[in-house]
This record gives sequence, C-alpha cells and structure tokens, in this order.
Amino acid sequence: MEYQQPVVVRPSRDTDVEAMLAIYRHHIRQGVEEGVSDSETPQPDDLRDRRKNLRNRRFPHLVATLGGEVVGYAYVVLFRKRPAYRYTVKHSIYIHHAHVGRGIGPLLMQELIDVCAAAGFRQIIGYIDADNAASLHLHEKFGFAKVGLLPAVAYRHGRWADTVMVQRSLAGGSTTPP
Repeated sequence: MEYQQPVVVRPSRDTDVEAMLAIYRHHIRQGVEEGVSDSETPQPDDLRDRRKNLRNRRFPHLVATLGGEVVGYAYVVLFRKRPAYRYTVKHSIYIHHAHVGRGIGPLLMQELIDVCAAAGFRQIIGYIDADNAASLHLHEKFGFAKVGLLPAVAYRHGRWADTVMVQRSLAGGSTTPP
C-alpha cells in the first residue's frame, strides 16, 4: 500500500527516542520480544546514550518517518566484540504495528545496507523468529542467505521457538581485504 506522502528514512535523533521506545514496547507486549517486562526495556536516557555511543562508533541508527511521525527504526551493533569481527554487524529493524506490511521494512533495510557498506562493514547478520515469514521473505528479497538454525532458543507464547540466522555480504564482502 502506498502512502499519500513520502516515507523519509534518516538518522535518528534524541527527539525520536520516545516514539522508538513505544514501538519496541509494543513488540515486547504483542510480538516476538514477549517475555521481557517493561521494567527491562531501555529507558529514554538509556536509549539516548546507546544512540550516541553507536553513532560515535560509526554504526547507523535510523528512523523511518511519515508526516514527521516515527513509523519504524533500524540499527546495527557489532556482531562480536573481539577485534577480528569489527567488519561484521548485527542488525535490528522494528516497525510500528499500524504500518507493518506497508513498505517501511524494505526502505529501512535498503538504507541500512547502503550505510553499512559505505561505512566499510563487510557482513551483516540477522536473527529472525522462524515463524516470522514476512521478515524471512524480506531478508531473502535483500540477498540474505539462511546460514543457521538455532532450535528452541526462545520461549514465548507458551512454546519454544526457533531462530533463523541470516547473513549478507556488503561491498567487497570476503573477496578483498578490508
């Protein structure tokens, strides 16, 4: 479904924090993050500090806005903390529940891929609930390959859930040194 006005993807700002937390809290209560209590979610100051730290280290932290309202956000963190892994990131994308399936995910994914490649990262990893067909399809559409299955690693909705690990090369990938 197309929107009457353009969706704008841009770097997140401190003023976006409350909207991002509202999106995340909804996912905690209703979605794949079930089992995390509100008291365990980041507080506004925590998210502001995390954003600042990520951006200072050249990690993208993006929002998608529609008419000035935040309708989704995406970011990356290091895949592992050891120096050998410094060219590999793990991403997360969250979409406002009222905008799921309306094209926000692909916009954020494309921008995240482009910004990460431009920043010199070579691999991007994602972990997806095995039952989340829409997210798995989105990742496949953007060239992510399924590289692993983590059986029964999450307990939610009264049952054990599997997680699929996906990976995509960025820029030169593994064909040339960094």
